[in-house]
Amino acid sequence: MKRNTFIILFIIGVWILPSCKTYLIPLESFEHQFAGIDSTSLKEVRIEGAAYDTYLANPINKIDCIDKQGNAFQLDNSPAIEIRFTYGEKNKRTIFYFDRVIKQDTLIIGGQSRFIPSLIKAIPFNSVSKIEVQNGGKNFKYVEN
Repeated sequence: MKRNTFIILFIIGVWILPSCKTYLIPLESFEHQFAGIDSTSLKEVRIEGAAYDTYLANPINKIDCIDKQGNAFQLDNSPAIEIRFTYGEKNKRTIFYFDRVIKQDTLIIGGQSRFIPSLIKAIPFNSVSKIEVQNGGKNFKYVEN
C-alpha cells in the first residue's frame, strides 16, 4: 500500500511541477516594461477566486521575459502571476502579484496578498539583483466588467 501511495504522489508531483515554469526578467527589460506606469495609469479589474473582487492593476497584458535556456518568451499576465525580487546584500526575496506592481522613481511597490489588499511593500530597485516571474497556480481569473 505504501508503495502505491508513493507512486501516485510521485506521478502527481511530476505532473504539477513542470506547470510552474519560472522565467527571468532582465533589470533593463523590467524598467522598460514599467516605464510610464504609475499610480495614475492603473486600471480597475475584477477577478474571481479571491476575498475581494476589484482592485487597481498595472495595464501590462504581456510580460517580456526569458526562459531557462535564454529564449525570449511572452507570458500572458493574469491575477495568478507572481513576481519575485532578489535584492540587497543578503539576497532577500520578496514576492508580489505582478499586476499589483509599479516602479516609482527608485522603488518597486507591490501588493503581496489578494486577501489583505493593504499589505503593500516597497523595495529599492537599485539593490535588485534578480527578477523572476511565474504562474503561482492559484485559481484567480480576470472577469469582464
